[in-house]
Amino acid sequence: MSTPIRVAVLDDYQGISESKFKSLDPAKFQVEFFKDTLRPFNHPDTTQEVKDALVKRLEPFTIISTMRERTPFPRDLIARLPNLKLLLTTGNRNLSLDLQAFIERHIPVVGAMDKAHPGSVGSVSTTEHCIAMILAATRNIAQDDHAVKSGGWQTVPAISLSGKTFGAVGLGRLGIAVAKILHLAFNMRIIAWSTNLTQEAADEKAKAAGLPVENDQGEKTFKVVSEEELYKTADVVSLHIVLSDRSRGSVTSKQLSWMKPSAIFVNTSRGPLVVEKDLLEILEQGKIRAAAIDVFDLEPLPLDSKWRTTKWGQDGRSRVLLTPHMGYVEQDTLEGWYEQQVENIQRWEKGEPLMLSLY
Repeated sequence: MSTPIRVAVLDDYQGISESKFKSLDPAKFQVEFFKDTLRPFNHPDTTQEVKDALVKRLEPFTIISTMRERTPFPRDLIARLPNLKLLLTTGNRNLSLDLQAFIERHIPVVGAMDKAHPGSVGSVSTTEHCIAMILAATRNIAQDDHAVKSGGWQTVPAISLSGKTFGAVGLGRLGIAVAKILHLAFNMRIIAWSTNLTQEAADEKAKAAGLPVENDQGEKTFKVVSEEELYKTADVVSLHIVLSDRSRGSVTSKQLSWMKPSAIFVNTSRGPLVVEKDLLEILEQGKIRAAAIDVFDLEPLPLDSKWRTTKWGQDGRSRVLLTPHMGYVEQDTLEGWYEQQVENIQRWEKGEPLMLSLY
């Protein structure tokens, strides 16, 4: 009898994958699940000891299942995994994978579509989460919930979104979706900026979203402004840009210091877009009303992270709402992704074409 093929399922924090992967024939596949995430191999703070521990964990496996960017696979890590023959990820792209290194090793890399929201590429879930965080931050939901459960009552007054200004840093699919909801539901004025965004392009985006280009007073529905004007005038600033070498660290103390004391900063995109120490300093000094953060420079957050404190909103600090990168984490989406991964394993074992190859 041949030895079963070893399969590793990484970073499934909720255990949703287990019932899916256990449908594989145990005579053919030996599946192991790792719910804890080791520090990224290519993070500047990752020690050689941790790198070696990650290699030791992954080296025995022929097939590895990953969840989005939770465990990056840079070239140096791939080179130390001689047994790897198939890499499964989720979504239709994963910028934390060195695809060229996989190509050179002839290791197939396949994704999985979000069948719960066809064609959305995660945008529906992230849009809903972003709106929820903005509302929770303005209405003090988390703080008031904690106060009531702890024997207290009201904390501070909420603020209204009606007629206020929403600043979208990036006006792609997600930026448009969030801006459209806030405009229609709360009559928020929408301003936008990104490096190459023009007013002509923003007008086309408004039309494509089913919105008028301008109102009866001639004001643009999606008004393109300078970066400085956006940060200085928006009541809510929200990031909606893709992480790249150019955008990494593009939000610094410079941009954050432009914000009004009453403003709220929101990031449901990617943590490394922001220089984290600069944002923490702004919040610790209470220079803006609040921040709503779903993504971080290093995930999961280390236990000693400065974010992990209940002192936010006290002693002059800004109010801070945190969620653990939940923008895309929906039951139906995750189940669909893992079902497709199992199907691709079965296809690979039979020598059949794989679904959604990433190269």
